[in-house]
Amino acid sequence: MQTTGWLQLTLFVAALAAITKPMGLYLLRVLDANGKTWLDPVLRPLERLTYWLIGVDSGKEHDWKQYTFAMLLFSLVSCVFTYAILRWQHLLPLNPQGLGPLSPDLAFNTAISFTTNTNWQSYVGETTMSYLSQMAALTLHNFASAAVGIGLAAALVRGVARHSAKTLGNFWVDLVRVTYYLLLPLCLGFAMFLVSQGMIQNFKPYTKAKLVEPYKFSVEKKNDKGETVLGADGKAVMEDQTVDEQLIVQGPMASQVAIKMLGTNGGGYANANAAHPFENPTPLANFIQMLSIFSIGSGLTYYLGRMVKNQKHGWAVWSAMTTLFLAGVIFCWWAEAKGNPIHQQLGVALADGNLEGKEVRFGIFNSALFATVTTDASCGAVNSMHDSFTALGGFVPLFNIQLGEIIFGGVGAGLYGMLVFVVLAVFIAGLMVGRTPEYLGKKIQAYEVKMAMLSLLVLCLSILGFSAWAAVTEWGKAGLNNAGPHGLSEMLYAFSSATGNNGSAFAGLTANTPWYNTTLGLAMLIGRFLMIVPIMALAGSLAQKKISPPSAGTFPVSGGTFVVLLLGTILLVGALNFLPVLALGPVVEHFLMLQGKLF
Repeated sequence: MQTTGWLQLTLFVAALAAITKPMGLYLLRVLDANGKTWLDPVLRPLERLTYWLIGVDSGKEHDWKQYTFAMLLFSLVSCVFTYAILRWQHLLPLNPQGLGPLSPDLAFNTAISFTTNTNWQSYVGETTMSYLSQMAALTLHNFASAAVGIGLAAALVRGVARHSAKTLGNFWVDLVRVTYYLLLPLCLGFAMFLVSQGMIQNFKPYTKAKLVEPYKFSVEKKNDKGETVLGADGKAVMEDQTVDEQLIVQGPMASQVAIKMLGTNGGGYANANAAHPFENPTPLANFIQMLSIFSIGSGLTYYLGRMVKNQKHGWAVWSAMTTLFLAGVIFCWWAEAKGNPIHQQLGVALADGNLEGKEVRFGIFNSALFATVTTDASCGAVNSMHDSFTALGGFVPLFNIQLGEIIFGGVGAGLYGMLVFVVLAVFIAGLMVGRTPEYLGKKIQAYEVKMAMLSLLVLCLSILGFSAWAAVTEWGKAGLNNAGPHGLSEMLYAFSSATGNNGSAFAGLTANTPWYNTTLGLAMLIGRFLMIVPIMALAGSLAQKKISPPSAGTFPVSGGTFVVLLLGTILLVGALNFLPVLALGPVVEHFLMLQGKLF
């Protein structure tokens, strides 16, 4: 754990703190239907035209049921639209590589993945997606799903801030304003910055480069129908193939990478994601990409403080998130810097740490930092392979996702996930002092606690239920490339990532099968929408409540005591659900590693 790493971590936290207030103030204007921004002269006419084209009365607000229904309807229609493009991409333009259609199960998985802001990829982007699919299907969803998440967070904050009210805002207005005034201009500037760093943005066919040293490998022989040819012994006949050229990916990369980071989508244009030199060309690009993942989520905490007229509360939530973030980074960094003792016995120096699966140009610290940031948020972009981390190093990103990615989190999702824990923390504080719990002057009663717990139990049931099913079935075990506890971690990570709408993976798992594509798709739907419904019900209930004046029993929602209580609630309520399975996965793997056994 070198000094340069500590300096970079300090710089990262300082930069994040510096952009939180400006981002929060701008969000305050964007999420106010009548808010004024410097883009109004250009975008206000387009905004009005959009409302007219889709037949929306921008002055009419929705109650929580109407808001949720509009969100579900939009998500359904956009998901079907994406599925259609992926199935018919071979018939559509902007396909210079002549790539064929996706299979029904892969198209199902991918359409749901991008609709839910998960961006799980069971495919290799360079060899699967046409330019049109990348732009019209995937990048379009990167904007839409991010805008939906921010709108949902704003609706919950309005529910907390308002009293004796029935409405939470207008879903269509939130969707349009977030897209036009926030995501599009930010991504335009960010994409230009990425291009300046060396990232590609073009429509060229892939470049063919001749290899200096061609190589051979064996594959199964196929007949004219694409079927495997079997020998007299019933086994597949193998034939040698020679590779003497390499395809170098081209295409509109910078535009997709900008929104995949700012919108915490994470789906890589290239299969290597942010480890690819085109997707992450320089150390500066790497730093800014990590910062962009947290930027909107961090700004939403300031937005919360301004909306509820208690800025200390907003900073208290930010402090709790930052504390958890720092703990995760330092623990993951320590585990990777310490490395694998078995490798060290083979002659690898202790100072080298665990460099397996990492880009040497980023090193151990930046790999650990990126892994923590991307799983604190529901991003899923990676600049190293989490499957190659040490057992305890891989424990951190897995644990971050299972907490609900509330540590700044996805755009919107992190804040409304954290506010669920805030409600539970206030409820626990009320029980401790023997008074009716209150949150910012509103009494927290049985209905609010039930909705908060339901949103958490949905995640727990999906992650543990699907993982248990996969662990005892042939289709689940068939995808494993590792046995023992690491194999369990691979399956657990996959369903945690899908349910948590993260999208990163322990890539040793072969997930592009009908069973995995279908079950992971269902897990994404559950993690996004079955969690949102009780949270929106919670928002609607809070909006209707009257505000009571503070009393001697009112628990303050700012200051160190509140932060400690909130952290305790997160760890006890959020983490204990997964402690047994984590003990059987990465924890057991760590102790077996110390005894000289790897998987």
